[in-house]
Amino acid sequence: MAIAAAILMSSPASAIEVQSSCLGAAAVCEGGSTAAFALIAQGRPAILAVDAGDLPGVGRAADDVRADLARLAGGTASPDTTIIAGTLGHNPVIDRLVREGRLDVSGVAGRWEAFVQQVVEHPAPGIERALVIAGADRRGTIFGLYDLSERAGVSPWAWWADVPVPHRPDLYVTAGRRVEAPAVRYRGIFLNDEDPSLKGWVDATYGGFNHRFYAKVFELTLRMKGNFLWPAMWGKAFADDDAESPGLANAYGVVMGTSHHEPMARNQAEWTRYGKGPWDYTQNADVLRGFWRKGIERLGSNEALVTVGMRGDGDKPMTEGSPIQLLEKIVADQRKIIGDVTHLDPARTPQVWAIYKEVQDYYDHGMRVPDDVTLLFSDDNWGDLRRLPELGHTRAGGYGVYYHFDYVGGPRNYKWINTNQVERIWEQMHLAHAYGADQLWIVNVGDLKPMELPIQFFLDYAWNPDAWPVDKLGDYTRQWAAEQFGAVHSAEIAELLTRYTQYNARRKPELLEPTTYSLTDYREAERVADAYEALAAKARVIRAQLPPGYDDAFVELVLYPVEASANLNRLYVTTGLNRLYAAQGRAATNRTAVEVKALFQRDEALTHLYNDEVAHGKWTHMMDQTHIGYTSWRDPKVNIMPKLQTLALPAAGALGVAVEGDARAWPAAPGAPRLSFDRYGAASRYIEVFDRGAGPIRYAISGGAPWLRVSDPEGDVGEQKRLLVLVDWSRAPTGHGEASLTVRGSDGTAVTVAVSADNAAAQVSKDGGEAFVEGDGYVAIEAAHYARAVEAGGVGWGVVPDLGRTVSGVTSFPVTAPSQAPGAGAHLDYAVILTKGGPVAVQVAVAPSLDFRGKGGLRYAVSIDGGAPQVVNLEGDPSKDAWDRSVADNARVLVTRFPTVVAGPHVVRLWRVDPGVVFERVVLDLGGVKPSYLGPPESQRLGAP
Repeated sequence: MAIAAAILMSSPASAIEVQSSCLGAAAVCEGGSTAAFALIAQGRPAILAVDAGDLPGVGRAADDVRADLARLAGGTASPDTTIIAGTLGHNPVIDRLVREGRLDVSGVAGRWEAFVQQVVEHPAPGIERALVIAGADRRGTIFGLYDLSERAGVSPWAWWADVPVPHRPDLYVTAGRRVEAPAVRYRGIFLNDEDPSLKGWVDATYGGFNHRFYAKVFELTLRMKGNFLWPAMWGKAFADDDAESPGLANAYGVVMGTSHHEPMARNQAEWTRYGKGPWDYTQNADVLRGFWRKGIERLGSNEALVTVGMRGDGDKPMTEGSPIQLLEKIVADQRKIIGDVTHLDPARTPQVWAIYKEVQDYYDHGMRVPDDVTLLFSDDNWGDLRRLPELGHTRAGGYGVYYHFDYVGGPRNYKWINTNQVERIWEQMHLAHAYGADQLWIVNVGDLKPMELPIQFFLDYAWNPDAWPVDKLGDYTRQWAAEQFGAVHSAEIAELLTRYTQYNARRKPELLEPTTYSLTDYREAERVADAYEALAAKARVIRAQLPPGYDDAFVELVLYPVEASANLNRLYVTTGLNRLYAAQGRAATNRTAVEVKALFQRDEALTHLYNDEVAHGKWTHMMDQTHIGYTSWRDPKVNIMPKLQTLALPAAGALGVAVEGDARAWPAAPGAPRLSFDRYGAASRYIEVFDRGAGPIRYAISGGAPWLRVSDPEGDVGEQKRLLVLVDWSRAPTGHGEASLTVRGSDGTAVTVAVSADNAAAQVSKDGGEAFVEGDGYVAIEAAHYARAVEAGGVGWGVVPDLGRTVSGVTSFPVTAPSQAPGAGAHLDYAVILTKGGPVAVQVAVAPSLDFRGKGGLRYAVSIDGGAPQVVNLEGDPSKDAWDRSVADNARVLVTRFPTVVAGPHVVRLWRVDPGVVFERVVLDLGGVKPSYLGPPESQRLGAP
């Protein structure tokens, strides 16, 4: 057995802490015991021994782990302790330990990619105690090695995100045995839509997409227990661009494929380079068969998952009305080629058929492929699964899922930055796992770099879904943050990661407009921009507190996405204000124009920080993707400054007045401005006084009523000033009250604002419990704030924390339970109190989930009190426009109308009908809901402590 150790210089000490309690078998911890194995002792790591005759990839991974341990320890390997790693049947020492009954490989032997880590006493002469890592196959061994490294403190992102390796002079592995194996057979990533960012970086760093670049991708994939790759394909051809790349993938142990629309191990770019005639099987079958044959011949003995089928050239649909018989013949001919080349039954070569876009229509209309071919279902390119296997159905090739973190196409490209919630990935892939899609999970990761957190979650969840049930989902991001930055700030960093992805998922940055969020109602736009800025401020504080060695990683993984997202949202909100102010004639119009220009420049500065300053320019071009100024689904060639307005101001000051909830301004607008108050509505409203000229102006407010207060009744306007108006409800007249406030300017302008106040007492809830009360003409409730969650028929409810646009999502479990009759199954009760009677429109916001069972749409039902449930289909409007809105808004808001509901306490009930519906909000509109993106703020809850 060859024993070698590679030593690297250690990185600066870090605050990352490993498990200190030493609980569990084969746990890595800093405290030792008499039965523990010394992984690192007094700054010297154990020797890592592998057999020179082991399978390809094992020795390479061992070299990486030796280097990892040396960096952790800070010293040379000690001859006193030994790690023995190898593959069953390919390592004599391990095989002997198995024969002697000293290494337990139950649950490992013969199990795809399984490994065991076990502390063994006296495994060989001269070795008192060893940690033995044994894999069922070569990737099992590789994963067992990298798993040890990660648990010891080396992040998979050490190179790809510049995460420091901490100094750990003493680490131990507890006694016992630990076994792991994947739940999903093939787990991988797809580098796609890679121009300009990834391409720019690769060209500058490696001179192209060659084997030196892919070596880094292979290692990263394996460190995260992935095993599969679709390579970059925008004008690129993995095997044709560099003949060394395919063999290197096999040497590493990575299974290669070609994307959903690139059959027979050939990239689309190869047809562009070498193809002759049309990409049309009805006209050019012989040429296409020859083209495909060369792809299979080139595979040789390399591990691969071969894509079969055919789409139109350039990832487009085939000719309209392409017959299913033709497509089935294409697959049959492709399989004949595979059999002819390999001289084996084609079923011996793993194959996949991607049921993507229009191909699903062919599948739904009866197209079928042989049973050994994996059926790869897809999402809608926006993270919503279109179809899953019928529950309980199996096939030899199994089922898989093609998912997206990035997309080029309608309603708009999203390529720039991470907008993917871990929580939504969990909810959708939990469905996939539960319904038996466990042969292949592949995710489009775009440029890779901006997607570090969702990539690792996707692969971790594919490896072991049972490790992350919904009640532990909140722990994942905290643990991930601790792995990158240490335990001290992990909770704060996790909150930043969770919140910025939730905010970005509300509406992807490329879809933002100056009026996305309401500028006049619910203070929505300013609340959104302020929430982003609060994250950015917190990120800056944490950055200053982290040791300097973590700065590059923190900028890449946290600070840049948070700061850049906050800046972009502020840019669009300020652009919206600029245009609103111009229409109102405010002098502040000119200042907001200057602010937008500064925010645009700030975006450029942040891009420069990432591309040119972080890690001494290591990631040049990686943030080149444009993201400002979309006018169609395509990204603009360069970021485009929004159109701004400026005003030529008169020299003298002039008073203007605007009120909350109205885009108009006075004295120019017709009619009188009005502020309406409700005892259970917004706590305050505002009047904004502003200057319409260049000179100074003062204001004073008169009138009002004893129950009405103004925060600053007189003073200098300056450029503009917001005055809060509040009602003292203890002094307000019972029922309805009216008053007026007159705003006078030193220029002689006078504007009278009408004020009304509804002071109706709410009737208490029937059961005396908590209830949300109507205010301002609506009741708004977060779905997670139900009064009761009622189980029925073995179906219950669970909250998916942070899922959705506002607070959390609520969905039914188990997700495999059959549909229930409306009004007879599990339900959620929401206690409400209406202060006025009349017609009610119940708006239910749900995640934009699709009919993954193919049964005509996902349904729920709504009832009030004991009334008959009204059934709602999430895809009741099947139009493309409706789908465009749902993915752009990242929600569907569905309305159920009840013509007459009397004042008083009521129970709104959401009935579970079909699995997979995720509730996010419930809003009862009694005529008061104003236009906004996220909906009105949550209502007051009476009876709450």
